[in-house]
Amino acid sequence: MMPTTNLPAGLHVFERGWLSANNILFTDGDKTLMVDSGYCTHAAQTLSLVESVLGDRPLDFLVNTHLHSDHCGGNAALQARYPDLKTLIPPGHAHQVAQWDPFALTYVPTGQLCPRFKFDNTLRPRTKMRFGASHWEIHAAAGHDPHSLVFFEPASKVLISADALWENGFGVVFPELEGAAAFIEVAATLDKIEQLNPKTVIPGHGRVFAYTPEVLARARLRLESFVKNPLKHAQHAAKVLLKFKLLETQRQSFDEFSQWAIETPYFMQIRKKFFEDAPVRLWIEQLCAELVASGVARKDGAYILNA
Repeated sequence: MMPTTNLPAGLHVFERGWLSANNILFTDGDKTLMVDSGYCTHAAQTLSLVESVLGDRPLDFLVNTHLHSDHCGGNAALQARYPDLKTLIPPGHAHQVAQWDPFALTYVPTGQLCPRFKFDNTLRPRTKMRFGASHWEIHAAAGHDPHSLVFFEPASKVLISADALWENGFGVVFPELEGAAAFIEVAATLDKIEQLNPKTVIPGHGRVFAYTPEVLARARLRLESFVKNPLKHAQHAAKVLLKFKLLETQRQSFDEFSQWAIETPYFMQIRKKFFEDAPVRLWIEQLCAELVASGVARKDGAYILNA
């Protein structure tokens, strides 16, 4: 992780594993605020991290960059721990959260977990909000998620990029898997980040890193490869869903793991749209073999394990 001296005072970054998004905690103002809350199975760890910094101070505000389960799965636990906590979310799925529709929010289709949470207000792009002692700009960052936001502080030139920009790419472009032309939105978001010209980037996953033109060039090359070969992106997305489940379960019999994939609507939607001719069990075996070959999973007899 980047030394804290490269970040503004009172800004704490909890770098998590890939099951939980990073958490960013602000303590330098009269009100405390956190960006993103991780996955629900890590909620106890999330609470422990927050309490280790805040002590007896309450958490006053919780902000979500977007509503994928790895970014908001800890919302409910934080709301239970801090009863006066105010939660702000992007406006795009506010109705679905208010009515609590886990299908429309994609938690059921992706086979992921997210306990019901409430929200108090929505975040509006092209406005500012006080995070700690500074005012941060709110920018739309469609692509990975159509309603995702990024936050930028112009004095320190720190960007909270969520899954719009990582040190070596960006998150799966989920709308593309659903038939939307979202690669162009990824390009527009990368252009916006280039205009902001940050100095430091706090991504949704991975370490804090220094922004350089080369970082953006890598992201654009990755995007170009997906635009030229959508099947490559779809194959990558399918492996990401499998890896996410492995991060949650850690160890599972391959038969149970394959059955989970077959019963997961979003996973099978990818197969129907892009790989319908492939026998389903053989396709899953191939994806898992690629995860093992890349070192992020391993086989142990009849079991598949996270690595």
